[in-house]
Amino acid sequence: MLPFENTDPTATLVGRVWRPEIGPCLITLRGDEVIDITSKSVPTMRDLLELDDPATYVRDAVGESLGSLTDLAHLSGEAVGDDVMHFLAPCDLQAVKACGVTFAESMVERVIEEQAAGDADRAEEIRAKVKDKIGDSLSGITPGSDQAMEVKKVLIAEGLWSQYLEVGIGPDAEVFSKAQPLSSVGFGASVGLHPVSNWNNPEPEIVIAVNSRGDIKGATLGNDVNLRDVEGRSALLLGKAKDNNASCAIGPFVRLFDDSYGMAQVETAELTLKVTGEDGFILNGHSSMTKISRHPADLAAQTCGRHHQYPDGFFLFLGTLFAPIQDRDNPGQGFTHKVGDVVSISEPHLGELRNTVRLSTECPEWTFGTAALMRNLAGRGLL
Repeated sequence: MLPFENTDPTATLVGRVWRPEIGPCLITLRGDEVIDITSKSVPTMRDLLELDDPATYVRDAVGESLGSLTDLAHLSGEAVGDDVMHFLAPCDLQAVKACGVTFAESMVERVIEEQAAGDADRAEEIRAKVKDKIGDSLSGITPGSDQAMEVKKVLIAEGLWSQYLEVGIGPDAEVFSKAQPLSSVGFGASVGLHPVSNWNNPEPEIVIAVNSRGDIKGATLGNDVNLRDVEGRSALLLGKAKDNNASCAIGPFVRLFDDSYGMAQVETAELTLKVTGEDGFILNGHSSMTKISRHPADLAAQTCGRHHQYPDGFFLFLGTLFAPIQDRDNPGQGFTHKVGDVVSISEPHLGELRNTVRLSTECPEWTFGTAALMRNLAGRGLL
């Protein structure tokens, strides 16, 4: 899988790397060769996605060879510094947004989190009760439909209605800010857990790249790291549960839409998750986009429009089917991360995103923000 092997020669891939003594650069992949295509006309990912046809631009772009993809992947370790070339998250100036509760099966787990109020010991008991009442009644339901509203009435009568069900089957999607521009980490980097959390998990997701006009230009992989205990205590703690140092991983590349890849492939994507712990524990998970309750284009439209503009575009996490219920330590407590876990998220069209779990306080601090990027580009004569 990518980034180690380009299994699909038709793919138009674009990403970002850090080059020592230069800074962030826009790259594409040609075979196993990494090409720097940064230019004064297109110095950032934001500028690339604003083009009418970014895929054609990337295929035709003249650039500088940076060596092999295999070498770049090996260099992109979790503790690399500015003196080593390494992957960055492919987004730069874009807002990083995320949609929650977009799959019926994972929606049930959110209800359990809320009912358990962050207590993993109570989760199994509540899981059995909720599934007994709900069963498969949410499978295939269209959010906001008359059928959904009838289900809502039944659940309210059973005392099981939840704010998560409201955004899961109601008319309005949950869209929140996952990370600040330029704060996401890329392939190989450490991914962070806030140290207050004792119950947390990865969330393997498709991330779509959207420009300022609301046009979806491509897709990539993401890990929307989630603190189940923090969010479970109160939905008002969503920001604390989601947006922390190194808690958002994206990459390795954006696959641009072209004749060989588009929304049809996004909507049928099959994601594979593997977590390998230093304790020998292995978790295998899966998320199928065929089971999403809301169309990706609708999620993008609910994010950006006359009601809200994004002049630099945005990257949008689409949610996950994965429910972390496999027990790791004690029966009924489900899964939680341990420091040192290696998380691999892969999809045949998009490659592999791999990161190692650390505490956010132990991950490298985020210091390169928008002002630093502007000064860097200006110093290189790219603005």
